[in-house]
Amino acid sequence: MHFPLHPETPMEGRTLADLFAGRADYDIDASYRRMKALMDAEGLPYSKRTHTYNSRLAQEIGKWADTAHLDKGDAVHDGFYRAYFVDGRNIADEAVILDVVTAAGLPADEARAVLAQRSFKDAIDADWTMSHEYGVTGVPTFVANGHGVVGAQPYETLERFMEQVGAAKAE
Repeated sequence: MHFPLHPETPMEGRTLADLFAGRADYDIDASYRRMKALMDAEGLPYSKRTHTYNSRLAQEIGKWADTAHLDKGDAVHDGFYRAYFVDGRNIADEAVILDVVTAAGLPADEARAVLAQRSFKDAIDADWTMSHEYGVTGVPTFVANGHGVVGAQPYETLERFMEQVGAAKAE
């Protein structure tokens, strides 16, 4: 399911300083250090960003990849992660989107048509509605049996969550 983290973000993006202006309780550098430590602990690349970008079109392309090219969906999502969180690229920009698509081995002409026709707009609208109904306020969010956990969490927290919702342990 896709979630609109900051759907009001203009396509050219906005600075994190602008996004969090007026929130005296939010420290951009402290947030980065916390996320960097979590990502490092999991062996995931993560870089310091200065901007946030509108993810709407990237989500539509992700849904297309998941639907039309099942074997390439993960590669597209991984590519958007790298573009946004590692390289600091604007994932609302069509050229960036097409770079991600071609790097994942998908046809750029199909992706270009999906963007032009907004073929997956309704599907993403439905995801956004569902995420709102579930009360999702951040990413990632894990939801099961009417319970949820929001944000990047340590393994132990996710393990307790799975126990809480009655998931059987793998043997």
